[in-house]
Amino acid sequence: MHYLQPLDTDLLNVLQTQVPLVERPFLHLAKEFGTTELEVITRLKKLRHPEPPERPIIRQISAIFDSKSLGYETTLVAAQVEESKLVAAAAIINEHPGVSHNYRRNHAFNLWYTLAVPPDSMLGLEKTLEILHQRSGAVSTRMLPTEKLFKIGVKFDLSGEADVAARTDPSAPHFVRGTFENPVTDEDKRAIRILQQDLPLCPEPFKIWAGQAGMTVGAFLECAQSLITRKLMRRFAAVLKHREAGISANAMGIWIVPPEKCESFGQFAASFAAVSHCYLRKTYPDWPYSIFTMVHAATKEQCESVLKRISIESGVREYSALYSSTEYKKTRVQYFTPEIPAWEAAAG
Repeated sequence: MHYLQPLDTDLLNVLQTQVPLVERPFLHLAKEFGTTELEVITRLKKLRHPEPPERPIIRQISAIFDSKSLGYETTLVAAQVEESKLVAAAAIINEHPGVSHNYRRNHAFNLWYTLAVPPDSMLGLEKTLEILHQRSGAVSTRMLPTEKLFKIGVKFDLSGEADVAARTDPSAPHFVRGTFENPVTDEDKRAIRILQQDLPLCPEPFKIWAGQAGMTVGAFLECAQSLITRKLMRRFAAVLKHREAGISANAMGIWIVPPEKCESFGQFAASFAAVSHCYLRKTYPDWPYSIFTMVHAATKEQCESVLKRISIESGVREYSALYSSTEYKKTRVQYFTPEIPAWEAAAG
């Protein structure tokens, strides 16, 4: 684990939630922490591009968009692949630009990935998944789309002092997906293509991006804020490499919940601070798990303690914890870029 200076920890805790959408964001942060703009930029450069053998803690600083609000079709996928074919299957699946996460997990369904296709997809989600199923040689593939989102928001406490099984303040703000249509304009798409890049670490980073968009800085920042207001962007923030930050364990808690209890259980499970994602998903005869909770902690034992507390306090006893043993891919979906149409054209 990296040795973090107090300023590093302060910056990381804040930047996971929101990078200020102002002309000089690092000066804004410097004033908040009683330091200089240069020191903030210097510390962030070290956290993102450290000297070997140290490894980066910050994966990227960029916009985090809501795929569904942008019109993208998305799903979690569980596949059962023969062990001898697993690496080759993962490589084939990873070729699709809309696959952002792909892991091996400890279950008969041993390959888990996320898939997204744009609103103008020629193939659509189901046909794309059918092609990936056939090409990968999977024995079985299950589409597990979100039927209800209870929580999404990864924020790691790096102080080491938090109670891993604590519940959050119910009044604390969190992203709620809009229930109305938000048309994505050509100007939005131009800004989105830029905002999903890695933020330059310099005094006026948005000035660089505004120039790329052919806009003034004020207009560009106004457009970015509009994307948040309209719930197309969840936040503009730092994404961390959680293992490098000391959050080395993550468990996907899968729960068998009676249909009439899914709503109350989902709200309850989502209230735990260590739960970053909580969804109601589609079930099948061979997959009865309806609620998914992703738990992050420093150790496997801490993950287990969170799931156990959720079980005891909710009365839901049937659950399992799936752990990833191999990361085959972890990246960000690139929205409104030509890679997915090119993949579809080649596949068609």
